[in-house]
Amino acid sequence: MDSAFDDRFWQSPDGLSLHFRDYPAGESAPSGRPPVMCLHGLTRNARDFAHLADRLSGEWRVIVPEMRGRGESEYAKDSMTYNPLTYVADVEALLAQEGIDRFVAIGTSLGGLMTMLLAAKDPTRIAGALLNDIGPVVNPDGIDRIREYVGQGRSYPSWMHAARAMQEMHGGAHPGYGIEDWLEMAKRCLVLQQNGRIGYDYDMNIAEPFQQDEGAAPPDLWPAFEALANVPLTLLRGELSDLLTAETLAEMQRRIPAADAVTVPGVGHAPMLDEPEAGAAIDRLLARIA
Repeated sequence: MDSAFDDRFWQSPDGLSLHFRDYPAGESAPSGRPPVMCLHGLTRNARDFAHLADRLSGEWRVIVPEMRGRGESEYAKDSMTYNPLTYVADVEALLAQEGIDRFVAIGTSLGGLMTMLLAAKDPTRIAGALLNDIGPVVNPDGIDRIREYVGQGRSYPSWMHAARAMQEMHGGAHPGYGIEDWLEMAKRCLVLQQNGRIGYDYDMNIAEPFQQDEGAAPPDLWPAFEALANVPLTLLRGELSDLLTAETLAEMQRRIPAADAVTVPGVGHAPMLDEPEAGAAIDRLLARIA
């Protein structure tokens, strides 16, 4: 069950109403701690971080924004604004609204790309970062796989049908999941639509720039990654990942030797952050935040 959170909104620079979950820290939490900002993947939403926010919110304020076109955030009028640079500008508007000048970033996939871009613009605001199954080099095989399903607009007559479809699409990334896990995954990614069907909780138009590379990884992200060199940094990779290769992870470690690099066994793209290895890595990261 979700911890108590406030459903709140902010406005993008181009006038969209965007939604975020705001989990307050408990009364016993140390004062002055930076909030934890959780940034989701391409087709995901704030529900992806519900378990993590539940666990952290007693000691930390946790903010989980939904990017334009996802969840309760307004859909973009121009589909070409579905790209990482625009998402970063949207997050900066949220930071300005909330008066946040320093935060811990936990970014999954697209959210990790955003974390690197945020650091490139101003690394002093990053109190610490976790890049979940993403790096400066994105394996084309993983991008091709995502292109096969993003924006397809499929819908299902029941949650069980949706869960089976999720299993068919993503079973290779989570081979240990049973049907209850896939039902939970389906309820994170899909919603009951007005027509009574179960459909994906994002604007299908996010696929348009992604198919043209505009919504995938920006070119040459190594300088953006290296902007995180002076902050506590965790690099998380799923052992079976087709998006972040072991070779790229090794190069990331070589360039920032102080980073805590963790491979989550038996998982592909992307770890859900409730795995024991991921949870321990997050705890180590937060213990380093001054």
